[in-house]
Amino acid sequence: MRLILAASIANLPFGTIYAFSVFLKSMESMLSLSRSEMGIVFGLSTVMFATGMNVAPVLYRRLSTGAILLISSITGAVGLALASQAQGFSSLVFGYGIFFGLAGGVAFTTAQQFVNMVPTKRRGLVNGYIVSLYPLGAMIGAPLLGWSVAQVGLRQTLLNLAAVVLVSGLIAACLTGLHGRIPRSAPTLQTADDFQKNERPPFLGMSHWGLFFRIAIVFFLAASAGLMVMSQAAGIVQSYGGGALFSVGATSFITGMIASARITGGWLMDRFTLRQVMGAAHVWSLAGALMLTFWPSPYTALIALAMVGMGYGFVSGSAAGGIAMHWPATQFGLVTSRLYIGWCVAAICLPFLAGWLFDLTSSYRSSIWIAAGVNVLGIALATRLPDTRKAFDH
Repeated sequence: MRLILAASIANLPFGTIYAFSVFLKSMESMLSLSRSEMGIVFGLSTVMFATGMNVAPVLYRRLSTGAILLISSITGAVGLALASQAQGFSSLVFGYGIFFGLAGGVAFTTAQQFVNMVPTKRRGLVNGYIVSLYPLGAMIGAPLLGWSVAQVGLRQTLLNLAAVVLVSGLIAACLTGLHGRIPRSAPTLQTADDFQKNERPPFLGMSHWGLFFRIAIVFFLAASAGLMVMSQAAGIVQSYGGGALFSVGATSFITGMIASARITGGWLMDRFTLRQVMGAAHVWSLAGALMLTFWPSPYTALIALAMVGMGYGFVSGSAAGGIAMHWPATQFGLVTSRLYIGWCVAAICLPFLAGWLFDLTSSYRSSIWIAAGVNVLGIALATRLPDTRKAFDH
C-alpha cells in the first residue's frame, strides 16, 4: 500500500499533461501560436514522455527508486518554471515539451515497475489503477488549472503547478526510500505454462516479441483517437458550441471517465482475455465517434468524446494488465516503456492532424471521422490477439 501511495503522489501532478487543452487559448493568445503549433507542443511532450519511459529501466537498475522520483520531480518543476517564462514557441517547447514530458515518463515507468515487484492476485486491477493516475491527475487538475488561469494568469498557474510537482516528488521519495533498488531478477518466478521451458531466451531483455507487436498496434490505434480527445478536448467541445466554462468542465469529466476506464480495463483483464477487452474497447470508442458525427451538439460532444477517451482507457488498462500476465515481473517496465513508443507516435499523428485540420477548416468534424476509421481498424486487428490468459506468480 505504501508503494501504491508513493506512485499515486508522484504521478498525479504529472497527469496534468492530459489537461493540456485547458491551456490552449491562453497560450495561443499569450505567445501568438496557432492550434497546430500547440499540437506540436503536446506531441513533443509525449515524445519526451516515451523517451523518459525508455530511460527509466536504465536508471532504476543503478539508482534507488526514491532518488529517481526526486530527480524526476525536480526536472519536471524546472520545466514548468521555464514554460511559465516562455516568450515564444521554442522556449515553450523546451520547458513544457522536453523537461516536463521527460520527467513524467521516468517517474511513470519507475512507479509501474516497483509496484509490479509486489505479489498480488489482482495484478490487472493494480496496473489499471497505476495507468489511471494520469487521467485522474487531469480530472483533478483541469478545473483547478482553469480556475487558476482565470484568477492569476497562465504564467503564475504554471509556477504553482511546478511547486506541486516538486513537493509531490519529495513526499513520494520519502515513502519509497533513497536506498532500495529494483532487483534485476525475481528468484521465485514461476509460471503456470512452464515459461522457462517453453519460451526462447529474452531478446534485447524481453520475450514474447510477436505478442508484443500485436498488442502495440491495437494500443497505438486506440491511443491515436484517445489522445486527440485528451489533447484538444476543450477546443473540440467549444467548436461544437460549448462555452468556456462548459469546455473546462467537459475536460475534467472526460479525463475522469478515461481514468475509470483504465482501472476497469485492468480489472477486466483479471476476468477476460486481451482479445475480448481490447476488441470491445474499440467498439465502444467507435460508437462515440459515430454519435458525434450524426448528432453534433455540445452535450453530445461531451458524451461522445468521453466514449472515445474511455475506449482508449480500456485498452490502456488492459494492456498494462496483459503485460503483467504475459511477461515476468522483472520485464514489466521494459515492455511497457517499449509499448509507449507507439503511444508517442500516436500522440504526434492524430492530435497534430486534428489541429492542422481545425486551422484549415475551423472544424473538428473530419478529425472525428478519422478517429472512427482508426477504431474500425482496431476492431479488426484486436481479433488477432490471444484468446487465452497466462498468469505469473511472483
